Amino acid sequence: QVQLVESGGGLVQAGGSLRLSCAASGRTFSSYTMGWFRQAPGKEREFVACIWRSGDSTYYADSVKGRFTISRDNAKNTVFLQMNSLKPEDTAVYYCAAAARFLSTTVVGRSTSYDSWGQGTQVTVSS
Repeated sequence: QVQLVESGGGLVQAGGSLRLSCAASGRTFSSYTMGWFRQAPGKEREFVACIWRSGDSTYYADSVKGRFTISRDNAKNTVFLQMNSLKPEDTAVYYCAAAARFLSTTVVGRSTSYDSWGQGTQVTVSS
């Protein structure tokens, strides 16, 4: 398994931006499918975005499409989530996740598809 550490969360006003980072340990980072999930208080964990190994392909939840961008730097073992035009409903703990195998689009949104998880970083958007 890979070890994941998120950073970059914080408090921001509606309409603002944040950039989350997820640093991964291990020498096989480039072989992992990476995802971002979030969990708001009292709600289930939900899929946000994922990026496949090469970084050329990405996939987003409808709720963040056009506002969030996932990217990765395989040389630095890091995946990013650029969040723009933030809304109060984006408030949640954001988790980075890694899957050791290829994931099809039918399963990338399932938390059970991922093998490793970070500890999460809090994002709070004020109205």
